[in-house]
Amino acid sequence: MSLYESLEQKLHEAIKARDLRSADCFRMLKAKLIEKRTSPGFKGELTDAIVREVAATYVKQLSRSIQEFEKAGDAGREHIEKIKWEVDFFSGYLPKHLDEGATRKIVEEAIAQSGVTDPGQSGRVIGVVMKSHKEEVDPVLVRKLIEEILSKGA
Repeated sequence: MSLYESLEQKLHEAIKARDLRSADCFRMLKAKLIEKRTSPGFKGELTDAIVREVAATYVKQLSRSIQEFEKAGDAGREHIEKIKWEVDFFSGYLPKHLDEGATRKIVEEAIAQSGVTDPGQSGRVIGVVMKSHKEEVDPVLVRKLIEEILSKGA
């Protein structure tokens, strides 16, 4: 069963169980997927990779909104709790990333392969890593490790 079919099934189960919180989350993800499917230039089916990509993008948006609500202080506290619950809820749909040690090995290989020694050219290394390991690594961790490794070498 594909992730999209699983999403559909879980949505129906949540509705039957009157679990409105979960049903709302499934509906939002489904709406984002329909948006993706009807966007210009999209062809084909909603694969598991696309479902994960859309879920990751949505979680990233939610995470950014947490920062905005934190600025609001006590007035945003209720929203922050709801958003954190949604982020946890969608964690099953996000791609699983390698740990820091495995990511470090990939980054070190990419630095050696690209021959970059200047921290100002870290974008080239990021490109090499993301081209071959996009689903496996966390881009934020990759950037951090590249900057760390190149600054030691400088």
